[in-house]
Amino acid sequence: MPDANSLLQLIWLASPALPVGGFSYSEGVEAAVEWAGIDSEAKAIEWLSDQLHLSFARGDLAVFAQAVAAWRATDMPRVRQLNGWVMATRESAEFFLQTEQMGRSFVEWLKLHHADTAEVFVDLPASYPIAFAFAASRTGATMHDGCLAFAFGWAENMVAAAVKAVPLGQSAGQRILARLANEIPAAVERAMHLGDDERQAFAPLLAVLSARHETQYSRLFRS
Repeated sequence: MPDANSLLQLIWLASPALPVGGFSYSEGVEAAVEWAGIDSEAKAIEWLSDQLHLSFARGDLAVFAQAVAAWRATDMPRVRQLNGWVMATRESAEFFLQTEQMGRSFVEWLKLHHADTAEVFVDLPASYPIAFAFAASRTGATMHDGCLAFAFGWAENMVAAAVKAVPLGQSAGQRILARLANEIPAAVERAMHLGDDERQAFAPLLAVLSARHETQYSRLFRS
């Protein structure tokens, strides 16, 4: 079990109040409301559950787990390789902007807490999963618990986006979050055991919706 300090650090990292701008992105949810028929709590649950297992767990969550291990081993060639994979697999301009901006903002926040942050990232334009993995690697938490925190932070942002975009009530949002929380442990177990050849970022409908969102007439979110 993690000690109290490690647990609190993970809770802090997963908080939507962290100043990295996660609240401003819907990761395709807003476009899915417009063009993929997300108009109810049931459809939002189905969409986000699929996104968790088919996209997030097999991509960013898997690379996050590998990056935590690389940071703890001070294996910078591996960190750079994983960061390059994240950047190369963003399938739309908005997805690329999101991981780039959130990664940059996360590094700025990290400078307040780790004296060597500027030196570590001086020539590494870190994506969000890589920056988050650096922070998680500096806690005493296990890789498993770090993955749970990373996944829950993602889920909380996605539910908040669905509540605003569908729109849904707060109770519906909490029911969706409860469903995702129940499914996150299985997603984490799968992600932690994926190798480089199994990791993937292939979600065609999500990519198409993200591209369409760039010209969506009326929108609340940046993705």
